[in-house]
Amino acid sequence: MRKELLAAGLCGLLLAGCQDNPKGDNYGGVSHLHPDNRRSEVYGDRENKKRPDESQRFGYYRHQKSPIMGDRSNAEKMAVLNREKIAKDISRVSTTLPNVNDAAVLVTDEEVLIAYDTDTNNRELTADQVKRTALARVPRFFHVYVSDNKNLMRDVETLTSLTTQDEDADEAIAAVIKEMKKSPQGARVNASENENGETSDDIKRGMDGGMRR
Repeated sequence: MRKELLAAGLCGLLLAGCQDNPKGDNYGGVSHLHPDNRRSEVYGDRENKKRPDESQRFGYYRHQKSPIMGDRSNAEKMAVLNREKIAKDISRVSTTLPNVNDAAVLVTDEEVLIAYDTDTNNRELTADQVKRTALARVPRFFHVYVSDNKNLMRDVETLTSLTTQDEDADEAIAAVIKEMKKSPQGARVNASENENGETSDDIKRGMDGGMRR
């Protein structure tokens, strides 16, 4: 008799625990968007709703930290920048700006170089627009250099034969940047960064030989 009462009590506790978290997820929460805790994307839109075009969908990704102490496998799998794709995007969008007819773009490991052909009457404004087009598409530590000297487009193209491993890459890039900076660079990026997105510390490191100039 005592064993039967104990078994009944345990069943009652288990049922109560299940009721405390109805339809919850693995983290004890209940989805407010999907009361039954289903995700329409995961379940393939069972309500026959039309799937949105790829360009209309939000980007979402959830990742949990590894429970293994010191596990750095995730850090080693970080995505590498597709510099060619970024250069293509910057060049394409730059030519949608007013008065910009052609744009040659080089994306290195820390800079973006843009030489473009323009018929603008406001060189500073156009330079600023082209520069900010690039800044919006690269990591924040990048520096952007622009020039409306279309003769430099060939120089920018020539740099594509180099890689980050070439010993003379820094010197060649620095030479082109020096010429580009003779053209308008637009307004300061913000109060702490100059026209090319360089901070005072960046400039100091450049003078010390730590960065390309």
